[in-house]
Amino acid sequence: MAVVRIRRVQRWVGSALVALLLLLTGLATAEAADSGRLLPYLAKLQPSDLVPGADRFGAPTPNSQSVNTPTVPVYKGDTVVGHAYLTSDFVNTTGYSGRPIDVVVGLTADGTVTGARLMDHHEPIVLIGIPPARINGFINGYVGKNVLTLATQSAASPPVDIVSGATVTVMVIGDSIIRSGKKVMQALGKAGADSTPAITRSVDLTRDAVEDWATLIGDGSVRRLTLTVGEVNAAFEKTGRAEAIARAEAGSPDETFIDLYAALVTIPTIGRSLLGDAEYETLTKRLKPGQQAVWVAGQGRYSFKGSGYVRGGIFDRVEMVQHEGSIRFRDKMHKRMGSVAAAGAPDFPEIGLFVLPEGTEFNPAEPWRLQLLVQRAIAALDKVFVTFDLGYQPPDKFLKTEQPAPPPSGAAPAAPAIDQSASHSPAIQAAGAAEAEEAAETPLWQRIWQNRQADIAVLTSAILLLTGIFFFQDQLTRRPKLYERVRTAYLVFTLVWLGWYATAQLSVVNVLTFANALRTDFRWDYFMMDPLVFILWFSVAASLLFWGRGAFCGWLCPFGALQELASKAAKRIGIRQITVPFALHQRLWPIKYILFLLLFGLSLQSLGTAEKAAEIEPFKTAIILHFIRDWWFVAFAVALLAAGLVIERFFCRYLCPLGAALAIPGRLRMFDWLRRYKDCGSPCQRCGNECPVQAIHPDGSINPNECIQCLHCQMLYHHDHKCPVMIQKRQKREKWQAAEAKLAAEKQAAQQALQQASARSTVATADPATGRLTIRPHGT
Repeated sequence: MAVVRIRRVQRWVGSALVALLLLLTGLATAEAADSGRLLPYLAKLQPSDLVPGADRFGAPTPNSQSVNTPTVPVYKGDTVVGHAYLTSDFVNTTGYSGRPIDVVVGLTADGTVTGARLMDHHEPIVLIGIPPARINGFINGYVGKNVLTLATQSAASPPVDIVSGATVTVMVIGDSIIRSGKKVMQALGKAGADSTPAITRSVDLTRDAVEDWATLIGDGSVRRLTLTVGEVNAAFEKTGRAEAIARAEAGSPDETFIDLYAALVTIPTIGRSLLGDAEYETLTKRLKPGQQAVWVAGQGRYSFKGSGYVRGGIFDRVEMVQHEGSIRFRDKMHKRMGSVAAAGAPDFPEIGLFVLPEGTEFNPAEPWRLQLLVQRAIAALDKVFVTFDLGYQPPDKFLKTEQPAPPPSGAAPAAPAIDQSASHSPAIQAAGAAEAEEAAETPLWQRIWQNRQADIAVLTSAILLLTGIFFFQDQLTRRPKLYERVRTAYLVFTLVWLGWYATAQLSVVNVLTFANALRTDFRWDYFMMDPLVFILWFSVAASLLFWGRGAFCGWLCPFGALQELASKAAKRIGIRQITVPFALHQRLWPIKYILFLLLFGLSLQSLGTAEKAAEIEPFKTAIILHFIRDWWFVAFAVALLAAGLVIERFFCRYLCPLGAALAIPGRLRMFDWLRRYKDCGSPCQRCGNECPVQAIHPDGSINPNECIQCLHCQMLYHHDHKCPVMIQKRQKREKWQAAEAKLAAEKQAAQQALQQASARSTVATADPATGRLTIRPHGT
């Protein structure tokens, strides 16, 4: 009767939770969209914060498209020196939280960013975790850059170094600055260039003689940057960062740190000389009209390719800069080269050929520079950077001067001429410009997905493997040693790769954000900014229908994996485990549901406050930020892990609001995959005693809301030395096999005795004359 009452209470509590969630969601009303936020933000700023030297703001100037997207002129005396605007007035700036990220930007008449300030956001990783100074430092990296130039580039990463741990947030900020700036320039009618004809210089493609290495170096066709260990250490000393100075490069100050070379190989003579005729012809066939290619080679202890290229296809140590525009290199743009074709050239351990993206605004006849980024790690999430420039100016002998004809009245100005072939008609150039415009308008989430294809493939493979484990769980759990190895290996993968490397830790904040978006302005692209988190949520939603919350909580949660691996280590070294009495356990597990309901109710009033309260989850501290936070956050996370050493998965059992959020829809699962015997719970309690989260009741039934699908009970279900039912089956089988063996032995002994008796009862004699054998009974 007590068991029946417990089950009734559980069903009542579950139904009440679902009803309460539906009621709260139904009563929630959509928040009115903010409007007119620019002026209140400007009241908190000085004009000089946005445009250096400015002394006052003018009256708002609505653009021609909508009165709700104003710009404000910024004055120095009586002269307009720029315009101020709010990014979210012009473009969608919704970040990972599902709420806008408001940045006020100052822009000059030519589209150059003169200042930018982060005014409001709800990003959880920035609210508590990433210092605001690092986000502001990222934003300040756009100061001095031209939005029109940046808008023509199709690179998948921003032209400013990404802040580790807040990738989605800063990419949204950078993308919104560029796209909103372009729209502001269009609204002000200043997006076009001056159409006055001017003398231009272009590459002379008729010069294609092959030259040797000495000539290429001597006339500047190939430019060189050489840095010594001493020069690099001196550059870091100038930063004033004591942590970086203390980690100086070892070795002699005169030792070569890097010897870097660069050249523009779409200049025919340079390309044929460095690549050889065959490789150069292959390159020219690959290039689209207007595309350029750069050759880079290096030697020394520092690689110009960098570690980021290995991880995600980004060359994070070099970028091209021309005027205010910069170009980042990606793996799709790169081709590894084996040697230099020019006579007398040295052997380089690293040679790369980089094709600039189609539509990139780059004039091969003008100077540019290859910027080398040297980084020095001072903490797990903090690095100090210094840059060195390799300047490049195409030799005058490869250039020609031309006076373009004036454009027809009303015609759009043409781009700088790049004389590559006679087939480059104005129509082709216009098509290229249209493609560049289309590339620049590619949604940010699509660019992020393209940039993380390798990570997506790894996670998808891991989820498919886990699906196979669940569908073929009987075959796996029949082999206890194999099961333990597979589970431990998967938990290590979840913690190390999915958690600490990819930082794909789901959180109750995701649930609160999703609920908030449903009642306000739901858009799928909000949630697709982080591809790994989106794929995880998609897999969790599917698994809830089959297995409940256990697929995530038991296998794909990095913090859960950390707890279980720590518990395994504690048991191995002999730390005594505490068994929570089941009656007490029944009263403690509802705490996590109460916490979730409190957070959910709080999010209806203030999502930002709920995000801060969600720090009850130690996920951000232990997984995303690798314990590099203020001491009280670290102490809280360590305390929970310490509790888990004596009570396995302590946080999962009693405090995890995410587990509670997943358990509620998990009650709708369609299948019950876990097998039980009628003897489970009466009298056998083995599975209940060994369940890591005490999800098995004394009557032998499994509470699906608490089960993490670790499959330990299924391993016991098939174990013929632990499960009493299987032990009895094994003993009967062994007894039957022993009886069969005894019967077989007796039969064999009887046959042998019969053969021996038959041999003793006859006598065989042979006739000496004929040799014939005669058999007769013994004694005759």
